[in-house]
Amino acid sequence: MSLPNSGRLLLPLALGALPAFVALAADATLTTGPVVVSATRVEQSGFDLPVSIDSLNKEQLQDGQLQVNLSESLARIPGIVAQNRQNYAQDLQISSRGFGARSTFGVRGLRLYADGITATMPDGQGQVSHIDLGSAARVEVMRGPFSALYGNSSGGVIAVFTEDGAPGARVEPSLGIGSFGTERVAAKLSGDSGTVNYVVNGARFRTDGYRDHSAAKRETLNAKLKWKPAADTGLTLIANSMEMPDLQDPLGLDRASYDANPRQATAGAYTFNTRKSTSQQQLGLALERKVGAGDTLSVAVYRGHRDTIQYQAITVGAQAPATHSGGVIDLKRDYWGIDGRWTHRRDLAGGPLTVTGGISYDDLDEARKGFQNFIGAQTGVLGALRRNEDNRIHSFDQYLQAQWEPSPAWLLMAGARHSMVKVSSKDNYVVGTNLDDSGSVDFAATTPVLGVTWRASPAVNVYASAGKSFETPTMNELSYRVAGSGPNFGLRPARSDNLELGVKALLGPSVQLNAALFAVKTRDELVTLQNTGGRAIFQNVGGTRRNGLEIAATAELGQGFQASLSYSYLKAWYAEAFTTCTGTPCAAPNTAVAAGNLIPGIPRSTLFGEISWRHAASGFVAVLDARHVAKVYVNDANTDAAEAYLVGNLRLGFEQASAGWRFKEFLRIDNLGDRKYAGSVIVNDGNSRFFEGAPGRNYLLGLSASYGF
Repeated sequence: MSLPNSGRLLLPLALGALPAFVALAADATLTTGPVVVSATRVEQSGFDLPVSIDSLNKEQLQDGQLQVNLSESLARIPGIVAQNRQNYAQDLQISSRGFGARSTFGVRGLRLYADGITATMPDGQGQVSHIDLGSAARVEVMRGPFSALYGNSSGGVIAVFTEDGAPGARVEPSLGIGSFGTERVAAKLSGDSGTVNYVVNGARFRTDGYRDHSAAKRETLNAKLKWKPAADTGLTLIANSMEMPDLQDPLGLDRASYDANPRQATAGAYTFNTRKSTSQQQLGLALERKVGAGDTLSVAVYRGHRDTIQYQAITVGAQAPATHSGGVIDLKRDYWGIDGRWTHRRDLAGGPLTVTGGISYDDLDEARKGFQNFIGAQTGVLGALRRNEDNRIHSFDQYLQAQWEPSPAWLLMAGARHSMVKVSSKDNYVVGTNLDDSGSVDFAATTPVLGVTWRASPAVNVYASAGKSFETPTMNELSYRVAGSGPNFGLRPARSDNLELGVKALLGPSVQLNAALFAVKTRDELVTLQNTGGRAIFQNVGGTRRNGLEIAATAELGQGFQASLSYSYLKAWYAEAFTTCTGTPCAAPNTAVAAGNLIPGIPRSTLFGEISWRHAASGFVAVLDARHVAKVYVNDANTDAAEAYLVGNLRLGFEQASAGWRFKEFLRIDNLGDRKYAGSVIVNDGNSRFFEGAPGRNYLLGLSASYGF
């Protein structure tokens, strides 16, 4: 594994300048940033850890935001690309260091958690639609080697934490209205009585959509109840529900259609009334108990159910073969899991040692059916049954992690996780030439990690970390193969070697800087072979490389001014040649992809900058931010790309307080320059419908009130 070219140039310069850098930061008095728990599973300042980890606070998640999509705030995190497709039927595109960019459904390559309960199924596919940002206190984002300690993923971990109620009781209604018929109405009730703490938030969101045929509705309810029956024992109950009926899907556009009118929908979206309906209910319970002075037991259990039915734009003729599974997908998923861990703290050779060990089990039972999307001449309706199978995916993992500080200048972290993922499918639709496609496959991996931090001074930490990770094909990626029906059990998990070097520094009393160089070498990368009508077939290819640089800086400028900046550089390419499909139909791979081609869906660089001014006496705040994203190739052949873009956004906020009430108002204007650009792309689409346009200039107005009693 090698460092990126930028790293080979910058690392000697950085090491040579380190003494002066340390001297510059020696007198820093700025606090070392927020406490995080994702990296070590215990509360600790992320500044000291050999891990790339950032935290978004409640203000960044909620103030001046619609509070519907994680993409609203994740742009400020280096290494993360979160694209709002303007298509709620297809979820967000979230990638970390390039992992997850190929996803056609849900979130791939990252582990997702909400209040300690996994939002990623045991096959590695995650969902974010039930995550409630209106009651979120913070979001932690971890990239790099140590994310392997969460199991089946390659890119990182995103963990959302619901806020706690304040003493007494508080009610908070809010309203947001904006362009394209967008509206969000919410109400939150929270409080704390000493032994009981609670938060309940309900929200209703609707939009006509920026694009034609892209209307959406979502209703969510999130509740957290904490009970402390004894000083050493805490119980937390988490319950949430989500309903998204008849989300319209405008589909992607080809180059000519996108250039002519990026707001239009593809003709097939109307012919088949492409849409998706999803609902989910989930319940979780967590226990934490201190056992003696240095030991803590933590156990979390959860159970949930998710229904999805999706109408796709697959032509009637294409569904003629007996092995075709139709143009409507009907999924019913029941899932549950348990995670238990023991944390032990003691001194070892005069330095503090923390050891955490645990086991986790996750189970998913899926009833997958396929139907034709026509009856006679009528299209876009539920037709004849064409697929019926029962799938089960479960994982069983064991993990051990240790942190030791042998001296004030050094911190060592190490860990390992052993994961087993089992997938089985029982075919209940054996008709004519459609043979029994039942089968199973097992995956297993051990992922070790090691990291070290050197405290060069009280204000400068230099670190290095290395580890292995793996990523199994999800059930959706296994679901289709080129020939015949049934799962594609020939796919193998992708396996990666990760290396990272970084520095975290306080430059004087008002500036914090984090920088990281990383290199990732992956073998058996999972890539899209075919992608038509919303249905994707995948294959393994020999190897890929990802080399990159991430920089994040925040500064208090005085007189009410603050600034932040994040920059990411990532070169992600195929290290070995392979063949893939272009055009449709494609019975076998027909196009060569050369070694050195860039992996599609991944921008070479991203840049986010923000400057804000707050007038404390009046409660007025003004925020100006800008985001630049480099061009993004749309296919493995690198024959077309979404152009680079730079957009700026403005937010104005006001706040008043009187007699127990607190009022907030804001106005935000996005895409100030009315720039035309593709906000996301559909990787390797077989019909060359790669592009999903982003809105031009648009506005959002928000009002909220809070009353404590």
